[in-house]
Amino acid sequence: MSYEKLAKDIIENVGGEENVNSVVHCITRLRFKLKDEEKANTDVLKNMDGVVTVMQSGGQYQVVIGNHVPDVYKAVVAEGGFQSEKSVESDESSSEKKGNLFSRFVDIVSSIFTPILGVLAASGMIKGFNALFIALGWLSEDSGTYAILNIIGDALFYFLPVFLGYTAIKKFGGSPFIGMAIGSALVYPTVSELMAGEAQYTLFTGTLFESPVHVEFLGIPVILMSYASSVIPIILSAYFAAKVENGLKKVIPDVIRTFVVPFLTLLIIIPLTFLIIGPIATWAGQMVGSFTIWIYELSPIIAGIFLGGLWQVFVIFGLHWGLVPIAINNLMVIGRDPILALMFATTFAQTGAVLGVWLKTKQQKLKTLSIPAFISGLFGVTEPAIYGVTLPLKRPFIFSCIAAAVGSAIIGLFGTLGYTMGGLGIFQIPSMIHPEEGLNFAFWAAIVAMVVAFALAFLLTYFFGAVNRQEQTTPVTDEVTQPNSEVEKAKVVTTNQNGEESIIQSPLTGLVIPLSEIKDAAFASGALGKGVAIEPTIGKVIAPVSGTVTALYPSNHAIGITSDQGAEVLIHVGMDTVQLGGKHFVSHTAQGERVEKGKLLIEFDIEAIKQEGYELTTPVVITNSDAFDMTIADTKEIESTENLLTLRAK
Repeated sequence: MSYEKLAKDIIENVGGEENVNSVVHCITRLRFKLKDEEKANTDVLKNMDGVVTVMQSGGQYQVVIGNHVPDVYKAVVAEGGFQSEKSVESDESSSEKKGNLFSRFVDIVSSIFTPILGVLAASGMIKGFNALFIALGWLSEDSGTYAILNIIGDALFYFLPVFLGYTAIKKFGGSPFIGMAIGSALVYPTVSELMAGEAQYTLFTGTLFESPVHVEFLGIPVILMSYASSVIPIILSAYFAAKVENGLKKVIPDVIRTFVVPFLTLLIIIPLTFLIIGPIATWAGQMVGSFTIWIYELSPIIAGIFLGGLWQVFVIFGLHWGLVPIAINNLMVIGRDPILALMFATTFAQTGAVLGVWLKTKQQKLKTLSIPAFISGLFGVTEPAIYGVTLPLKRPFIFSCIAAAVGSAIIGLFGTLGYTMGGLGIFQIPSMIHPEEGLNFAFWAAIVAMVVAFALAFLLTYFFGAVNRQEQTTPVTDEVTQPNSEVEKAKVVTTNQNGEESIIQSPLTGLVIPLSEIKDAAFASGALGKGVAIEPTIGKVIAPVSGTVTALYPSNHAIGITSDQGAEVLIHVGMDTVQLGGKHFVSHTAQGERVEKGKLLIEFDIEAIKQEGYELTTPVVITNSDAFDMTIADTKEIESTENLLTLRAK
């Protein structure tokens, strides 16, 4: 794959460099902040080679790439001339203010944690494996090897405020090194030394907030806290620091701004953090952690069923980012967390479903997709499995959610918790080792839950997943029989060997236009597949083949069908009609449904759409046309019951 070409196509279809405020990436996705998401050509991106799908969630335009996203990200940054992991808040465009409160919260959290998530997981894995080595007796806590591994694994967690100071203040539009300076102050060794001394007096005696006072600042009592590994204090401090810094920039002359602005910002924010922000944020973090544990302890089994069953749905919409910071806060504040432990089984439920698809399906393309999706799923990266395999087939995804709920219920039943921020998939296992009890019963319950979730999803998918519905083939015949009706004119002609010929009937009644003459460059260039375009005169889309609906866009303006012979037919009604959001379109089918040739798929109001200012020129393309030799019917007008394309397998 040419990452440079893919990057160029992605940038073009998100609206060009001028429409991009920023771009970052996570494990599988490019996360764009666009000035205007309506300028992005989502349909083209979703059908682009190298792109799994597109998600719009939490104020972000997410282009799902898969395991090679770091290479694509580098190419996108180079091609677009973007600043790597650029701050998005510095651009005060109106789009930055859009979205409800929860969407903005998800955006903030993901922007702060995404850049360090990889090294955060890596550090947790090292801590987890070190604990495993102790539990198995391979190392002793007195050994130098244990000490060095502990330093490697614990360093990021201890100095977490420094890292979050960098990413958080960038998100809020401030200078990264100011954020790092604030984070460094919070974990400065003298703070611990001051706390070890004798207290001068105590504030809030007899309350939940009782605090000894060891020092004063300008006569004001300072409530010292341990900020090593803390999360909330530095994020709040970075937020206020960005506000102060940007406010000072407006009044400080340019000639002295470089050093006076950070000088005043640090003098204002760091004392304010020690006096007010830090203690309040720490108490808030402790209460959030205690509340989470309290909810969990009300019914760990119900919590497991809910969180495990829906975690993959949360991932699809990016909503899991609302839970990840709570989990990290729990680990840092109270030393244990139920959230990440309860979602542990979901990864293996997803991979079990993929294995069921791989063993059951006869479709080569699906088998090819399943192998890398299964491997990446074992290591906790499930997006390729979700978007490429289970979600399009529907039943396997549902079965994986059911199996995950069962596995997570087992985890809840036996009280399994996480004790460090570990990796994903199999690398998450060591994070559930109890720091004192080692490989206790709760740990082994997690292993049982993993096996149960995997096996249940596999069995349900293998026996009830209906993964072969789209693969039923037309019986082989030696000759073509005379059709008895107009619908039967498009009957498939011969065999299951190379040279198989099939006929695609027209899905529309209207005027036939060469694909190269339409305005949409992506279709006109043939990048999305070869075919034709039709200017419809009747607002009905008819199934051009017998097969399975493999794509139906929420706006109902475009539909993809995989025929029984493996041809992937894409019908895109109109130009840019996605912007209508489904207005004037009515669907009579659903994604994953089996349809027979001639079935009514979509109705649309031609006049109403034209009045909205949209053209109705409709590309009809075979997205996997490289696998076929194609002949186009020699006609300028066509009925929806007439032959349009003849395909012969290469």
